[in-house]
Amino acid sequence: MSDKLKAGIIGCGGIANGKHMPSIKKVEQVELIAFCDIVEERAVKASKDFGKSDAKCYTDYKKMLADNNLDVVYVCTPNREHSFITIDALEAGCHVMCEKPMAKTVKEAEAMVEAAKRTGKKLTIGYQNRFRADSQYLKKACQRGDLGDVYFAKAHAIRRRAVPTWGVFLNEEEQGGGPLIDIGTHALDLTLWCMDNYKPVRVVGTTYKKLGDQRDTGNAWGDWKQDEFTVEDSAFGFVTMEDGATIILESSWALNTLETGEAKTTLCGTKAGADMKDGLRINGADLGKLYVKKPGLSADGVDFFEGDSCNPAEVEAKSFIDCIINDTEPVVKPEEALVVTKILEAIYKSAKIGKEIVLD
Repeated sequence: MSDKLKAGIIGCGGIANGKHMPSIKKVEQVELIAFCDIVEERAVKASKDFGKSDAKCYTDYKKMLADNNLDVVYVCTPNREHSFITIDALEAGCHVMCEKPMAKTVKEAEAMVEAAKRTGKKLTIGYQNRFRADSQYLKKACQRGDLGDVYFAKAHAIRRRAVPTWGVFLNEEEQGGGPLIDIGTHALDLTLWCMDNYKPVRVVGTTYKKLGDQRDTGNAWGDWKQDEFTVEDSAFGFVTMEDGATIILESSWALNTLETGEAKTTLCGTKAGADMKDGLRINGADLGKLYVKKPGLSADGVDFFEGDSCNPAEVEAKSFIDCIINDTEPVVKPEEALVVTKILEAIYKSAKIGKEIVLD
């Protein structure tokens, strides 16, 4: 009889195959025994590639939850389904790793937080960029007070031409938005986490669909279909925090710019600043001279964690299993992910009505 945690996957598409399942397979304390996807062939293939020899496959996630005494569930579906599947899994007695973003709406995300508290089960969201070497170093520098009071920041998620043309990425109903909710969410999470500031009070946002109707796109993954492109191609936000700090969020899948980079942050504090433009850089003044310190860390590799892995997704997977086994808090707390969703929703709403959004 195995003493490993029993895990199930709901949604066996791109993010499950590209991130979660390969990472989970490398964690010794867990085994994948159940796979669910609305396309049965995807579940069967995932089971053969990553599951135990006797793993079961499903097209109905509720049947999967009822049939198996699972310890942990990974929700890897389109954004529209994150909330109700997560809540059902929590109520079935499972700990849950839900892929980012937490949900399409604040109401849905709040229901997820409430369900986790009510059931006593652990819930985390897939913000794996926190586990990068440069992110970990910067977080520890901020915690030590190296930057002082961080009062201005930028969250960067800019692609020149990299619109995802597969799955349902271009479908507003399924996803809730485009680059803002897809990659802007990573940059915003990283920025809030490093600042340890989760009290936004005012948000102004703009969204654009200026390039989505073009045909000669130069897109990294081939031309997109104009009639399927129902989300923004770029979005920008200006966020004021309760303590007066300012965050600027920039996101795009398609933008005529050479200043690209995603899942990065720029922080400006009273003692020093930091950015991730050319690897991690710390800047400031000392003994009357300006300095730039380069710790030699990029987005590759993971420091401050035991083990040989340098893949942030693998460290994320191990970290969540460890927190279940040791009954500790996950690195990404659901209450923090909820604040990300609040800001994203406010940017979309502000862009739609053309006014500032004041948050409670």
